[in-house]
Amino acid sequence: MAKIDKKDNKKSNNDKKASGSKGSEKLTEEGAVPAIVEACVARGGTRGEITQVSCKILQGKNRGKSMRRNVRGPIKPRDILMLRETEIEARRMGKRPHRGSK
Repeated sequence: MAKIDKKDNKKSNNDKKASGSKGSEKLTEEGAVPAIVEACVARGGTRGEITQVSCKILQGKNRGKSMRRNVRGPIKPRDILMLRETEIEARRMGKRPHRGSK
C-alpha cells in the first residue's frame, strides 16, 4: 500500500495585510486635511530645526479646531499645512521640569 500525504490547510504568509497598524487605516481614509498656520509658538530640536505652530483645521470632521503641531522646515503664519491626521496634538514645548531636577 502507498502512503497518502496529508496537506495542512494553513494560510500562507502571502495573505497578510500590506497596511500598517490597525488605527492607521482609519486616519488616512479621508486623505490629507488642510490647516492654516495661525502662529509660530516655539522652536525645538537639538539644532532648532523643529517649529511648533498653532494651526486651525479647514476641512473634515474637526473643522474649526485649533491645535498645536510640530513642523520641520521653513514655515510662517498664513501658510497651509496638509495634515494626514487631526486627532493627535503635539505636546507643549517650553518650561517644564526635567527628570531629577528639583
